[in-house]
Amino acid sequence: MSGHNKWSSIKHKKAKVDAQRGRIFTRLIKEITVAARMGGGDEESNPRLRAAVAAAKAANMPSANIERAIKRGTGELPGVTYEEATYEGYGPGGAALLIETLTDNKNRTVADLRHILSKHNGNLGESGSVAWIFEKKGVIVIKGEGLSEDDVMMAVLDAGAEDIKSDGETFEVLTAPEDFEAVKKAVEDAGYPIDSAEITMYPKTTVKLEGKHAEQMLKLMDALDEHDDVQNVYSNFDIDVNVMEQFE
Repeated sequence: MSGHNKWSSIKHKKAKVDAQRGRIFTRLIKEITVAARMGGGDEESNPRLRAAVAAAKAANMPSANIERAIKRGTGELPGVTYEEATYEGYGPGGAALLIETLTDNKNRTVADLRHILSKHNGNLGESGSVAWIFEKKGVIVIKGEGLSEDDVMMAVLDAGAEDIKSDGETFEVLTAPEDFEAVKKAVEDAGYPIDSAEITMYPKTTVKLEGKHAEQMLKLMDALDEHDDVQNVYSNFDIDVNVMEQFE
């Protein structure tokens, strides 16, 4: 199973703790603010804002916080202006890294990322060095208990699902971004328990990591995930499930 699914699972579990510390709220507020600034404050006509607000509600963010973030984005309230920047690089063992950030100081952010990567046996690369490895996909992870692949396939194929993968515990349904909402609704209508659902950058190929490289990569991903300016980190590493469970 690719690092994408397993790392997403770890992040999903960590999010409950992060929310208590406020880190996940900070990220969500940034995303809501930028989404509103770029596409307006109407969720119905702004898919990015709609997704950000849904994520905020899922994290139990108070409605007042969401409303303030939208108003900061539309200019109705004063606030910090965040810029989007994506960085590419490599982790231990040559695994690709695509790092999406929202920052009010790009110089600070890139210096911090260089330090984090260097500390964990990685490095930043040139623009375009790894972006080609990833493609935008909708990814819906369904808890697999009591379900067969045929069950899931029957529910999602007609709605536009492209592929279904399983690791024995979950089913990972892949969609084109434009079909994501329809497939997610089909899963919900079928009554299948969704573990996570997002539009993300999915790796076309993976790199198998073992031993020291595997441990270093997981520590690097955790360090990047904890940085306030980092919104998303995508990688194409593949690590044994037992190593993942030790890290969790």
